[in-house]
Amino acid sequence: MKFRSSTTMVASAAIMSITTRGVVSAFTTTFGTRRSAGIVRAADRFGWTGTSNTLSQQSRDTIAGSRLWMSTETTPPSTEEANKKKEDAPKKPRTSRILSGVQPTGALHLGNYLGAIRQWVEFQNVPNPDPLVTEENFFCVVDLHAITMPHDPNDLYESTLASAALYLAAGIEPEKSKVFVQSHVSAHAELSWLLNCVTPMNWLEKMIQYKDKAKKAGSGTVGAGLLTYPVLMAADILLYQADRVPVGEDQRQHLELARDIVRRFNDLYCKGNPFKKRCKKAGIPSRKSFVEPEAMIMKEGARIMSLSDGTSKMSKSDPNDNSRINVLDPPKVIRDKIKKCKTDAFEGIEWDNPDRPEAKNLLTIFAAVQPDRSRQDIMEQVKDMSWGEFKPILADAICAHLEPIQTKYAAIRADEEYLNTVLRDGATAADAVASRTLNSARVAMGFTLRS
Repeated sequence: MKFRSSTTMVASAAIMSITTRGVVSAFTTTFGTRRSAGIVRAADRFGWTGTSNTLSQQSRDTIAGSRLWMSTETTPPSTEEANKKKEDAPKKPRTSRILSGVQPTGALHLGNYLGAIRQWVEFQNVPNPDPLVTEENFFCVVDLHAITMPHDPNDLYESTLASAALYLAAGIEPEKSKVFVQSHVSAHAELSWLLNCVTPMNWLEKMIQYKDKAKKAGSGTVGAGLLTYPVLMAADILLYQADRVPVGEDQRQHLELARDIVRRFNDLYCKGNPFKKRCKKAGIPSRKSFVEPEAMIMKEGARIMSLSDGTSKMSKSDPNDNSRINVLDPPKVIRDKIKKCKTDAFEGIEWDNPDRPEAKNLLTIFAAVQPDRSRQDIMEQVKDMSWGEFKPILADAICAHLEPIQTKYAAIRADEEYLNTVLRDGATAADAVASRTLNSARVAMGFTLRS
């Protein structure tokens, strides 16, 4: 009787689904064509032959073909309707983060400032148009990256504090952005190790900067950190769930590596019921540990080249100090460097001649330190000048732009307590975010958590 009762109920549901089209979808999804045929056989077995509950051949055919009938009679919602429903759904508050940093190796130069730090200030000061989005900025001094090559411990200490002070002197405001030292947040080193263990060696060996630096230094003398530092860079980004990362074009390959690592990690450890159970046991949401970051490519015009070679990027590692303008260079030093910088033998000054990279570079610097002037205005002023006429004007413009930054820098360095407070508060805020991400990665990989 129990089996008979159960079968009668199923068959009745089948009949209802035939006569009431609104139930067809649920029926066919659950039972499918094979079970429909099974219901027909059950009706034959138990002898439902009365007028009210007789299954005619037509009904049997209808049940057996119910999957096909559903697909032809049921109209799915249109794409427009689905999109409209998605648009009308209430939006949830979310956090958008930007993360970037500069190595404290040597003095920060004009290229670091114009190509990175000044643009961070612009990002920081852009009004937020969406009240549901909380924007957070994290700018760090990446001192762990500074030890991939031989270094002087005393220089590293001083350069770290100088870099942080220059961030603030250039316009980074602690009320709007968090400034901290990378090594003050231990999650950077730990996550780097976890990601190192899931990153294939051949991914790292393809990195252009590794191959270039190893070639210059000699592959037998470089440390393992030079090979694996792109993984540390990935850890820096991923810890803060940063969805936007300001990078120069030369750093894009490293960001793509970070995206590859995210996909690999999430595919290995962040899916399936075992992952959900680990998350539930740890009391954390069962979402993927990392988000894929997007590149914010720096402005093309902010790419500053060497004063001794217009085809090479201005660099702190160049042994020739005359190849760069350091942000803290005194006015006399700046004027001397500009006076000695490489030019060409062409008459006049022009911007877009590919055969004149030094002319383009010096004009780019001249425009960058006068952001309120148009390119056309600048060309009207300098196009008929000789290099002897242009260089003093360029030096004056650089000195005028850097003077207020240098003055503010000196005041910040004089107030050691203020600088330490800013870095401590920044590290505390950074650690709160980074620790959550690191904890999620630990759970995903199966580590036990400290109770």
